[in-house]
Amino acid sequence: MSGYPSSSSGSDDEDEGMDSYRKGGYHAVRIGDSFSSGRYIAQQKLGWGQFSTVWLAYDTQSSKYVALKIQKSAPQFAQAALHEIEILSAISNGDLSNAKCVVCLIDHFKHAGPNGQHLCMVLEFLGDSLLRLIKYNRYKGLELNRVREICRCILTALNYLHSQLGIIHTDLKPENILLCSTINPSKDPIRSAMSPVLERPEGNPNGGVTMNRIEKKLKQKARRAVARISERRASMGGGGVVPPKPARCLNGIDLKCKVVDFGNACWANKPIADEIQTRQYRAPEVIIQSGYSFPADMWSFGCTAFELATGEMMFTPKSGQGFSEDEDHLALMMELLGKIPRKVATGGARSKDYFDRYGDLKRIRRLKHGSLGRALTDKYKFSEADAREFAEFLQPILDFDPEKRPSAEQCLQHPWLNANRNEGHANGNVGEDANVVVSGGGGGGGMSHPQLKLRTNQ
Repeated sequence: MSGYPSSSSGSDDEDEGMDSYRKGGYHAVRIGDSFSSGRYIAQQKLGWGQFSTVWLAYDTQSSKYVALKIQKSAPQFAQAALHEIEILSAISNGDLSNAKCVVCLIDHFKHAGPNGQHLCMVLEFLGDSLLRLIKYNRYKGLELNRVREICRCILTALNYLHSQLGIIHTDLKPENILLCSTINPSKDPIRSAMSPVLERPEGNPNGGVTMNRIEKKLKQKARRAVARISERRASMGGGGVVPPKPARCLNGIDLKCKVVDFGNACWANKPIADEIQTRQYRAPEVIIQSGYSFPADMWSFGCTAFELATGEMMFTPKSGQGFSEDEDHLALMMELLGKIPRKVATGGARSKDYFDRYGDLKRIRRLKHGSLGRALTDKYKFSEADAREFAEFLQPILDFDPEKRPSAEQCLQHPWLNANRNEGHANGNVGEDANVVVSGGGGGGGMSHPQLKLRTNQ
């Protein structure tokens, strides 16, 4: 169903755990439960996070489906909810026409339950996340015209947040950007003409909190087992090579989308924490702790645009023998985007943990430098023209110096984003043994970068 992540959201493939339904924790919801004096009726669960669960609900006042986000009741979660409500209220109050590509807050209230008092937010119902779209497309990468359409929506949202409200999202990623409708029309309560549940069904005292979860986990295990058996049979019968699945047809899917999940957002003049952003989308200034503002969101946007176009994350750092995940992340950045300027590398509170006084990494010395354009052509099979133009769009957004990155407003004016082509780029398949583009020799002695030796196997 719809992907509604909340703060520190969980995985679609796991449940939130029964032990979290206790004092200070989640509120146990049953289908047909009513909220806010009977205005909202719970229909089915959409998702969950470390802070909350999210339910599809029917608004009896407006006769519309909405997303009901129910926060855990402990004081720290209630405080986080109040902060998110403050941010969302400012967003909704400044976007009365609902045209800024940001989720709309409809209502908020308190709900008393056995586990305490829960702050609840009512949000407009949206569809699947971009992460689910990427998965649905089998990690093949979208045609560039589709990437442009999605990027325009994201940048419209960032321009509004940054320029008009002074808000930094701090956790932009495909999971936190939702399509305005579901990929599968039958799973959209409006397009499927689903009749709302207006009272609690009889004979279901747990409302899916126990049996439905057990059944779901058993079905998931069964599907995974069947998939493994199928892959094994295919490899045995096909000389050890499993034929790649083609990218899906995305015709008919509405790619209009909105930015969601403001549980970690902050005002630019009131930073919330030194460490922000999900690892793979984290900006270099956040890693070295040199201070952050709107450009940190722009870095995350650049990583997201790359992922949409290629089907793969731009950076997937891992710790290794003698170096940390942060150091590997910085090394991967430099391999793809060039050397970090010395002034930037040495300008953070944690710079000395990673860099020497010359701006070189202390523990990962032998890097194989490539380029963004070459990676797009050699690994992801872009045409030379598409690779050049897309790289020209992304490269400034991924400048190591935050002050040199373009704003969302400037990006909206970029020629690549406004190119009107009749044909999109369909990415070719790259097998698991494809080489990542890293050309040129490394420099100096010291430890070589182990991941470079392993990348041919990733």
